[in-house]
Amino acid sequence: MANNGKKTRKRIIIIGAAALVLATLALVLFLGSKRENILPVQTEKVGRRTITQVVTATGKIQPEIMVKITPEVNGEIVELPVQEGQKVRRGDILVKIKPEFYIAQRDQAAAGILQAKASLSRLEGEYKRIVTLFEKGLVSEAEFEQAEAQYESSKAALAQAEASLNRANEDLLKTTIRSPMNGTVSQLNSELGERVLGSSFTPGTDIMTIADLTRMEARVEVSENDVILVSVGDTARIEVDAFPDKKVNGLVYEIANTASTRGLGTQEEVTNFEVKIRVLGRKLDLRPGMSMTADVETDTRTDVLAVPIQSVTTRVPKMEPSPEGEDGQSGQIVQASNSGRTKREESKLQEIVFVVDEGKAKAMTVKRGISDDSYVEITEGVDEGMSVVSGSYRAINRDLEDGAKVRVQEPRRDRPQEGPQEGAAS
Repeated sequence: MANNGKKTRKRIIIIGAAALVLATLALVLFLGSKRENILPVQTEKVGRRTITQVVTATGKIQPEIMVKITPEVNGEIVELPVQEGQKVRRGDILVKIKPEFYIAQRDQAAAGILQAKASLSRLEGEYKRIVTLFEKGLVSEAEFEQAEAQYESSKAALAQAEASLNRANEDLLKTTIRSPMNGTVSQLNSELGERVLGSSFTPGTDIMTIADLTRMEARVEVSENDVILVSVGDTARIEVDAFPDKKVNGLVYEIANTASTRGLGTQEEVTNFEVKIRVLGRKLDLRPGMSMTADVETDTRTDVLAVPIQSVTTRVPKMEPSPEGEDGQSGQIVQASNSGRTKREESKLQEIVFVVDEGKAKAMTVKRGISDDSYVEITEGVDEGMSVVSGSYRAINRDLEDGAKVRVQEPRRDRPQEGPQEGAAS
């Protein structure tokens, strides 16, 4: 019996201890649920800065003036006195095509002229004789008209023979191709002895390309969303892949009016516009086809209010229930307009920043202007000197809500500050 009593007391002690532990855990959980959630954030003061908006695009270096040399007549290349990379002047011989066929055509056309002239001379005398007889009434009108027709036909035949000779001479001249400009043979596609096709009816053989390498440009593809920001005369900073540590200046001088589309009808469809940037004062050995990246400075504004670009986020605007009977339905959710009137409309995302005031985050609707890589101009919504939340990314974009309690951490020092606002408020 004594042993049974001891076991009973022991069981009671164990059960009591377990109950105490469970009660303690429940109390801890209860108190923890009552603890306020304070979010750690970093802040930065709203300051005035100079912001330069940049559109970045990639493309290729090309000469401003580039001429493809194609023959206008068919034949074999019998002379090719230039090499790729060779400089040429306007009028220099680039290619000679075998001329024998065209010499024969010219000689044949010249013989045709002699024959046409002889025929015309004979028919002219006959025509004059018929005219005299017709005036005296010695030949019929039909004979006169026949003689006249033969004479006119002979004159037309002579004109045709002369045209054939002119064409034959032109074709013969085209067997020698001369440079249309001062430049460099930037690309040579044909070889001596190769047979080439003229471009009279079909695209001719691309023999070579002559380019003015003293005037280079960057041709970049700009998206349809960004091209509206770019204007003729904008400054650009060009970095060529072959010279990664050097940049050259450029000037936008032409913007395409028509878009080029790749992947039409697919999920990868892209619509771009070609923008040409003239390279200024270059000191690099640029060559056609080099890959490059251009930063086009589309707008610069000085002394404007700015916040870190990551500080601006979006939220769905708060909705207010309308008074009963105002729109015929009790409790209908409507959006409050700026004028104080209420109307039913679809919710739209608002751009906001969170301002820290007395340990709480306050959501403020803002309007943005231009931006650079780090900062964005704020045209409405905040005042200079306010402390806006600049981090963390999760806090700004997910965790923070209007009125949330926050704890300001030490500001980040990985980005250089501008102006008098150094660091963030604490």
